[in-house]
Formats: sequence, C-alpha cells, structure tokens
Amino acid sequence: MTSGHRAGTLTRVTGIARRGTRPRRTRTRDRAVDEPQRTSPLVVDCGVYEGGRRLAGRLDPAAALQQARAKPGRFVWLGLFEPTDAELTEIAAIYGLHPLAVEDAVNAHQRPKVDEYDDMVFAVLKSIRYVEHDKITDKTEVVETGEVEVFLGADFVVTVRHGAACPLDGVRNRLEHDRDLLALGPAAVLYAVADHVVDDYEVVVDEVHGDLDEVEARVFGSRRGEDSQNVYQLKRELLEFKRAVVPLIRPIAQMVSGEFELIPEQIEDYLRDVEDHLLRVVEQLGGADELLSSILNANLTQLALQQNDDMRKMTAWAGIIAVPTAITGFYGQNIPYPGFGAHHGFYVSTGLIVGGMGYLYWLFKKKKWL
Repeated sequence: MTSGHRAGTLTRVTGIARRGTRPRRTRTRDRAVDEPQRTSPLVVDCGVYEGGRRLAGRLDPAAALQQARAKPGRFVWLGLFEPTDAELTEIAAIYGLHPLAVEDAVNAHQRPKVDEYDDMVFAVLKSIRYVEHDKITDKTEVVETGEVEVFLGADFVVTVRHGAACPLDGVRNRLEHDRDLLALGPAAVLYAVADHVVDDYEVVVDEVHGDLDEVEARVFGSRRGEDSQNVYQLKRELLEFKRAVVPLIRPIAQMVSGEFELIPEQIEDYLRDVEDHLLRVVEQLGGADELLSSILNANLTQLALQQNDDMRKMTAWAGIIAVPTAITGFYGQNIPYPGFGAHHGFYVSTGLIVGGMGYLYWLFKKKKWL
C-alpha cells in the first residue's frame, strides 16, 4: 500500500470499528495464520480496556486516549500497520512518544532491543514467517522477516507492525478472552506480543527442520553432489533467521530482570516463560546450523570424490588410447623392421594393439578405475 492511499492525517481514520469483517485465514503446512484485519489504511484496531474488559464504542486514537485517561486503571491499545513518517509523527504527538523511538519505528530496520525513554518503554521484536515452497533451490526464499515495535506507557500501548509476518489480530482476540491477564495493564500486551512472536519462531524452526531433512536426503541421494548451491541458499536463509532471533535474548532478559517500572512483577513471570521458549529456539537454530554445515561439508567431499573418480577414469582411458598411438607410431617409421613389407607384420601390430589395450582395460577395471 502506498502512502498515496493514506490520509496523512488522522481525521480520515476516525470512527474506528471495534471489529470489522471476519478475518480471512490462509493455510501453511500445519498452521492457520490470521490475515491482518484492517479498519482503516493505518489503524488496524483501537480499543480502551478497563479491568480486563474492552469498553464499547467506536473511537479514534485521540478520543480513545482521552477516554482511557478519564479514569484510573484504563488503558488504550492502538494497533498500526506500516505507518508513514507523517502518520506516526501525528500519533506520537497525541500519545507523547519519544522522537528517537518514532524514528526507529518508521525505519523498521532495527535489531531486537528494548529502550526506556522517560515514562515510556520501547521494544523492537523481529517477526518471522515461513514461506511455502515446493523444494529448496538456489533461489528459494525460506523465511520472511518483519518487525513489530511496541510503545509501552502507563495508560497506553501502541503496536506498530511491518511486513506480512506475525499479524496481531489473533493476539488481541486471545488476550481479550483472558481477563485476568489483560487486567494487569498495558504490559500484558507487551507480553502477549512477545509470546506470539516467539511462538512463531518455534513454528518456523520446525518447518526449517523439514527443509533440512529434504536437503540432506537430496545430498546423500545425489551421485555427483550437485546440490551445493541449494545448501548454501538454505544456510543463508537460516542465517537470516538467526539474525532475527539471537539478538532478542538480551532484551527479553532485561524485561524479566525488573529493570523497567512499567513492567510489573506478574508480567515478568510470564516473560520468563517467553525467555525459556526463546532459548530453546536458539538452541534448535544452533543445532540446525551445525547440521547444515555438516551437510555442506559432506556435499563438498562427495563432489571432490566424484571429481577424483572422473580423473581416474580419464587417466585410465588415456593410458588405453596410448597403446595404439605408440604402436602405430613405431610401425609408421620409414625404416625396415621385423615384418616390414610382409602381411604377418600387420597381424603382429594389430595383435599387439588389441592385446595391450585389453590388458590395460582389465588392469584398470581390477583396480576400479573404470
């Protein structure tokens, strides 16, 4: 969607419905993924919550924040999808978002991190989506990365999503059905988003292991070891996956350490579970990377052995062909030799050629050079 289709100001995204049409679902191998539910070009959803319940009403972001601040204990959850600089700047003016965090959210090329700005926490999470494909080739895209930013305040949480990975519609739906968790405030949304992102990691790493099994079978089933490019491609995709996952370890550890006042102790307990899942994914990725390196080394060794085999065959045939070359060259001299000018000389030379070639062929065959 280009910025030309957008309003540029929030006056064109007012009257946001609590729920739009039923979200479409598309199938991956074993898992359904919610498509983003759009109520406007910019705002995916905007709701005010109190005591674990969502308040009724159709509110724009400014009115939602005003309603949330009208009574202690309320907060607003605003979900945005790929906002432009101008759009996010206007949201920032309403919610008091720090300009450095806004700049990071617009650029959407950040490493996973968590920063604290005055009375606000800003978290960046990398989302991952598995890309369906028939088989691994040297151009296959296995994983697609996106980004989710979370602005966490005392009475608001703003989520900004970039890319097709990790739609948050299902997160909001599940959280709205867990009143006890939602009653813990905006930090519950941060936990739910982080949990959803890491859950996606686990799904994708399982799919990648399936690709590893496929590549391994093809490499060891190939006689000539011609799958090097395919193995390299999968290794590049796995590296992209690791770059998104591994740097998240430190931000999650910061959030569970009690470093941020906006994250209550109850949410820290939930985040520890997310940390455990994340570490398990990192271990699985490390194992997958080691296995892929072993497959690549085996593939290169297989190719080298095949090349050596080809060289032996070429050397053997060259030796066999050298026999008639040597004999006909000898008998081609313009000097008298035994059998010169006689019929039996032809038979002797022919016999020497056939016998010599036959002996060499038998010898090379015995040594398995042919």
